Amino acid sequence: MSPSITVLTGAGISTESGIPDFRGPNGVWTKDPAAQQMFTLQNYVADPELRRRSWQNRRAHAAWTAEPNAGHLALADLELAGRLRALITQNIDGLHQRAGSQEVIELHGTLYGVECLGCGDRTEMSDALARVEAGEQDPPCLLCGGILKSATISFGQNLDTAVLRRAQSAALDCVTFFAIGTSLTVQPAAGLARLAARNGARLVIVNAEPTPYDDLAERVIREPIGQVLPALLAG
Repeated sequence: MSPSITVLTGAGISTESGIPDFRGPNGVWTKDPAAQQMFTLQNYVADPELRRRSWQNRRAHAAWTAEPNAGHLALADLELAGRLRALITQNIDGLHQRAGSQEVIELHGTLYGVECLGCGDRTEMSDALARVEAGEQDPPCLLCGGILKSATISFGQNLDTAVLRRAQSAALDCVTFFAIGTSLTVQPAAGLARLAARNGARLVIVNAEPTPYDDLAERVIREPIGQVLPALLAG
């Protein structure tokens, strides 16, 4: 039997692991709207103080101590059972991989890497954070002196075209498309749900809050992800 399920996950799947989402009632941007400035490339490049604040936020990120929850583990089991066409995530926390998922399409990059905005050199986040802890508040690239940023996609920054093509292909080549823990408001990730539905896939949305794509879904579930996903995917 060919894998028939494509899954898109967002921040909501990781909240049960202690990583806050962005737009929910207790979201990072809900509590501190100014924090969104750190996620906008133009502001990050222009403002050294914003970069210094960003590095301190990276040091304190909940991903370093978070553990995968039942939702992450259920998706790893789905892959192990040979039923998963693709796992696409908007998350940067690496919890899917830590849960055992082998093939993860990271649309928005990863917190575990660092990229130079000048020369493109890629290094490990652990190395950059060690420099921050040693006193470099805004560590420059060791090769060219350029600005370093986490290897994640900020507002105003294009997605990797090859990664996006893989995600679009998976959305077009599935029988069922699950959108889990995502507000489906950030494009082009959100458009994957419409792409799948218009190509005949059954769309299932599991999210605490309404999304712009609920009217396209065959089923919308508002229950806690870690509670409902294991049984839902086992069916």
